[in-house]
Formats: sequence, C-alpha cells, structure tokens
Amino acid sequence: MERLNTYFVSDFHLGVPSKEASDIRERQIVKWLDSIKDNAKTLYLLGDIFDFWFEYKKVVPKGYIRLLGKLAELSDDGIEIKYFIGNHDMWVFDYFEKELGITIYENPIEEIINGKAFYIGHGDGLGKGDYGYKMIKAIFRSKICQFLFGIIHPNIGISLGNYWSGKSRLANGYKDELLRDENKEFLISFSKQYLKNRNIDYFIFGHRHLPLDINLNGKSRYINTGEWIYNKSYAIFDGENLQLKKYIE
Repeated sequence: MERLNTYFVSDFHLGVPSKEASDIRERQIVKWLDSIKDNAKTLYLLGDIFDFWFEYKKVVPKGYIRLLGKLAELSDDGIEIKYFIGNHDMWVFDYFEKELGITIYENPIEEIINGKAFYIGHGDGLGKGDYGYKMIKAIFRSKICQFLFGIIHPNIGISLGNYWSGKSRLANGYKDELLRDENKEFLISFSKQYLKNRNIDYFIFGHRHLPLDINLNGKSRYINTGEWIYNKSYAIFDGENLQLKKYIE
C-alpha cells in the first residue's frame, strides 16, 4: 500500500509531570505511532518531545526506550522522520541521526509537500519581542554553554536538568489559553508578517500547547499541533487536505 500521509506532532514533554504519568503517555504515543505507520510517508516531530534532554558524547538520558525503539522501527521501515528541536530539547545533537536515521533541524524551514508550501518549526523565539527568552536561548545554544554542561558528570547534569524541568508550567498543571487579542499571539503575528513577503499555504508549529487551526488571509492557515499531556493532538496532511485531530485510544 502506498504511503501518502504526512503527520505533524509536538510537545510530548516526556518526563513530566511524573515518571508514572510520563510512562503512561509514552505508551499512548507508541500506540498512536503504530496506528499511523501503514499510511505515513513522513513524520515531523516539532520539538519538546522530551521535557529535558542532553546528549553527552557517550551518554544519553535514561528512559524513553519504547519511543526510541518505535521511531527506529518506523525509520527502518522507510518512513522519513524529521525532528525540529524545541526549547526543552535544544540539546539534541547527533544521536537521533546516527542511531535512528532521523534528520535534525535547529531552525524552521520552508518545504513543498505535494505542491503546497509549508513553513515548519517548533515556534519558539519567532517574531518580535520576548527578547529575554531569545537571549537565554542564544546562551543555551552556544557551544561554550554546551561544553560547560557536558563536563558535568551525567548523574549530576541530568539530575539538574530534570529538576529544572519539574519547575516548568506544564509540569505543574498550567494550561495555556488563547489570548483574547489574536494580534498578541506571537506565532499568529509572525505568520501574518511572513506572508507579506512569501506565499505559504500552511504554517505548522508546536510550542504554544494549544491545538489551533486559524485562517490567516483566506488562503493561508496557521496550525498549532498542541501537546500530549492534555490534548493528544496532531495534524495530518493527506496530499490535498490538512486536518487537526486528537488521538483517542
């Protein structure tokens, strides 16, 4: 059977709010991946797959073996997987490429899929404003910062990362809400501004934790794939139409 569908998903945030809850969610994700594998041509992972991730040269964080094994299986079966790192898993380096055959992207890209123009990325740090976060992001992505964290023993470094992760809003039950003023939604504003110079059919992002499908100008749509602690949502493009869906076991 010919595989035609393209899938977009983000913000699994594996590791929070607890190991037990994360393990249950990981099994649900694996079941969802099993349910799409027969008709999936390409799978886009749009970041924050893990709530914390750091790859040492010889060590990766313990756990997540069910997801990693399933991704390896899909990749070996010919499904193209593309991973856009987010703000929680920005320290993904080359492990996924070397071990799982997954292509890694640090920044958003434009892509043509069956004649439609897509702008795809995690979504953090785009557009104007939020300069404090952009500065922190630049520091964390710097080679110096990565080197300094990398010389910390993994038992200490990963424990620190998991501690910081446990302080996140999502880990503590915070649910994002759509701002009343749509123009203050930075990803919507970014998309509208981008359309002034480029023709894009679909803007696909994660990061915002809200499953959203918003018409921008009558021709272009902004899609946010949501997250998997509360919504278990994803987007699917069948070559002609794009839909936002929720996974129900």
